[in-house]
Amino acid sequence: MRRGDDGIDIVTYRVRPLAAKPPPLTKSQAMARVRQKGTAPELRLRKYLWALGLRYRLHAKDLPGTPDIVFRRARVAVFVHGCFWHAHDCKQGVRTPKTNADYWIQKRRNNQNRDHRVQAELAAVGWTPIVAWACENQFVVAAHIESAVLAAGPLSD
Repeated sequence: MRRGDDGIDIVTYRVRPLAAKPPPLTKSQAMARVRQKGTAPELRLRKYLWALGLRYRLHAKDLPGTPDIVFRRARVAVFVHGCFWHAHDCKQGVRTPKTNADYWIQKRRNNQNRDHRVQAELAAVGWTPIVAWACENQFVVAAHIESAVLAAGPLSD
């Protein structure tokens, strides 16, 4: 604060310039940011499973499809699928992008085919595959998984 010639106090403010807006992401950059592990639905489901006393392993690369959550002793493999990516029959999953629609339809169909193939491979070697959709109530899914694990064997890995 300083005093002007007429004796009146003058208050000055320093104005910071606005931060430059980052350039828009290219589609490739945006797609690269889509997570495969540690997604919000997966973390929520893991939290509920842990609270139920279930102990598990994550992302078992030795199993077909690399399941997100694995109960080895009970032979239960859990996949947490995003509704859009795996074309679930919910509001988010039935939506198809308007741009490059043919590409997205084929990509999602391939994802579904791979999902069915992987689940069949797991079942063939004696595993119980369970699919948890991102739109589902993860607490209800956790209870379903708990019943499958308890039916198959001990609680912990």
